[in-house]
Amino acid sequence: MNVSVIGTGYVGLVQGACFADTGNNVICMDIDEKKINSLKKGTIPIYEPGLEEVVRKNAQEGRLVFTTSIKTAVQKSDIIFLCLPTPPTENGSADLTHVLSVAKQIGEFANSEKIVVSKSTVPVGTVDKIRQLLKKKAKYPMEVVSNPEFLKEGSALQDSLKPDRVVIGTRSKKVGAVLQELYEPFVRTGNPILVMDERSSEMTKYAANAFLATKISFMNELANLCEDVGADIDSIRKGIGSDPRIGKQFLFPGVGYGGSCFPKDVKALVKTAELYDRELTILRSVDNVNEAQKSVLLRKLKKHYKDQLKGKTIVLWGLSFKPQTDDIREAPSLVMIRELLNLGAKVRAHDPIANNVVEPLFKGKVDFFESSYDALRDADALLVVTEWNEFRRPDFSKMKKLMKKPVILDGRNIYDPKEMKDKGFIYYSIGR
Repeated sequence: MNVSVIGTGYVGLVQGACFADTGNNVICMDIDEKKINSLKKGTIPIYEPGLEEVVRKNAQEGRLVFTTSIKTAVQKSDIIFLCLPTPPTENGSADLTHVLSVAKQIGEFANSEKIVVSKSTVPVGTVDKIRQLLKKKAKYPMEVVSNPEFLKEGSALQDSLKPDRVVIGTRSKKVGAVLQELYEPFVRTGNPILVMDERSSEMTKYAANAFLATKISFMNELANLCEDVGADIDSIRKGIGSDPRIGKQFLFPGVGYGGSCFPKDVKALVKTAELYDRELTILRSVDNVNEAQKSVLLRKLKKHYKDQLKGKTIVLWGLSFKPQTDDIREAPSLVMIRELLNLGAKVRAHDPIANNVVEPLFKGKVDFFESSYDALRDADALLVVTEWNEFRRPDFSKMKKLMKKPVILDGRNIYDPKEMKDKGFIYYSIGR
């Protein structure tokens, strides 16, 4: 099939590469000329394990091409995927400026019938808005479909090649059949392709992310209570996770969720409800709990040092919002750094991938280290913020010798409290 993907962020680039890898002719389009030139040279602008190899292979074999021309992308394809940013506005609702602007251009440039696929995370009713725009602009019949993505950064390639489900929102059996054929190579093990109406498809994406965010905030709130009552959140996690009705995933307490999806989508769903005079009280609480949780380590640190953090050297291990990505959108680390600087602390940081992404944000106010151990020299405390594998089994003897004070605040519960005590560390974790 001839496919174009508008937008080459995480979703667009990954999905475009995977469509090409199954034999389709794919055009990836973006207005960022620098990014497109880099992609033409085989350099991808994001960190995603395995993606660079797939992009290069399919580009070399001619199935994957890159352009800044939306006219070319529209006129040389039969199926057009919209993988565009929908950032939150000041009030938390999703900004559809990019989506609707591109929809107008598709209508203007369309030279035949097209299937336009909304893959961006958009509020319920966006497909209808796109359809109305195309009806005004296009000279040919245009079908509009909802097809939300369920990728996890750090495993986005595998999530695309082997999705646990594909959701297609369309009332047209003909269009549904075309998209099922496009996705068939990815679900050979029997995972479902679910066809439903467009609005249910749009709501499915928000519902999935909102529910997962709810599990995280629930566990974080419960972990904080465990510290008050003397219970162990890890034991509780195993106890409730063994119940198949609850499941084992997304039950790990920590310093709050971040990234491009959960924070934005929870807020957007709350705003959607407001348009219909409905209050989503649970999701408002989920968001509030998450924002408070981003400061949980600092509350423990301030208590340990009796609010005297001025001049203290504090080290962060981990800056990205999760491992295996350099994405720092809504990352808890940014909240911690800003608060520490405001309190007069000297801040050092190390991340295997994200140092260069964070450094411009603080313009010389934070010292960044390529070595996790070098960052610890004469440190008053270490905050473990992101659970990169390389942090799980460090040389504790070396760490203790390097640090001025052997204080570790583990925001991901990757160390054993008894072991840390035996090794002579003052150790704080979440809910234990």
